[in-house]
Amino acid sequence: MQYDKELVLDTLEQIRDALVVVEKRCSYAKEADDFCDTEEGQEKLDSICMKLIAVGESLKNIDKLTDKKLLVQYPHIKWKEIKGIRDILSHHYFDLDAVVIFDICNNEIVELLVTINQIIEKINK
Repeated sequence: MQYDKELVLDTLEQIRDALVVVEKRCSYAKEADDFCDTEEGQEKLDSICMKLIAVGESLKNIDKLTDKKLLVQYPHIKWKEIKGIRDILSHHYFDLDAVVIFDICNNEIVELLVTINQIIEKINK
């Protein structure tokens, strides 16, 4: 597979860094309401959503750069849904559901982060 590995690696590293921040900020909430009950919680939710938008957009860019041949090698990750959350957050932000973001934080981020690290390692070999 031929693509600009340096650019893809840079993008993957930015995704990894964003996911680490999301993971840290998600630890604030013990339940979804923690994002809604205080101004601090709302700020955490806003910042998490911005990072998720960046992750989704960056994954779309990786698909373009690799002619959709890299991410499909990791079918256990719901790439389409991750990229789709970017569209939902960007275009329907006022319909944001803290429960959905809380669920993503608690059930998707760790596995995605592990997989992104695996992809980085594989490209670096």
